[in-house]
Amino acid sequence: MYFAALLARTEDGWEASDTELDDVETLSDLTDLAQEASVDEDTVLVYIEQEDAWFGILRVDGEEDPRIYVSDASAAARSSYGEILLTDELLGREPGAEDEIAALEELVDLDGTEDGEPDGSASSSASSATTTDRTTTRDADTDSDPDPDPDPDSHSASDSDSDSVPAGPIGELGILADFGVSEKDLLTLRTDALTEIADALGASEVLEAVR
Repeated sequence: MYFAALLARTEDGWEASDTELDDVETLSDLTDLAQEASVDEDTVLVYIEQEDAWFGILRVDGEEDPRIYVSDASAAARSSYGEILLTDELLGREPGAEDEIAALEELVDLDGTEDGEPDGSASSSASSATTTDRTTTRDADTDSDPDPDPDPDSHSASDSDSDSVPAGPIGELGILADFGVSEKDLLTLRTDALTEIADALGASEVLEAVR
């Protein structure tokens, strides 16, 4: 279950509202939502939480670039809302890297051949001609290798792991430091983090009214 809340700072304290994310598809959409709620370009915090899994904070100060913190990047990556916060910049990837990979995959047919390459039928006779030799060589290699690799996919798996989203917190640890939530405090927050954040901000009462 998800919960999202928006906290906007004003001269009289904080105003809280629950936030619908149905029309939010990108970080830009979420930033616009926060800026629309801003009072005199003061600070706005957008809090998103997936129960017992992860939480994320987006901070917008006027027209400045948004600041982001996510408690568990790998868990958030499995969420459509989490993906909004996990930008290429936050993950240290080249912008558009995922789009490039998707484009390359589209160039490859389901049988593994690229567009313009001959299919398997054109080379079937050549393949059958070398099948016996390959089988003989493979048997010889197996006999001479006392410890064959039990998991031929292990190397590719480790390679893919290096490109995966890291587990654990990611983003700006000092995102709430000027509001009394230190980097150390932020890292200790797990479930129901919003309650503790609201306590530090002095916004518990207004938050409770909309929660």
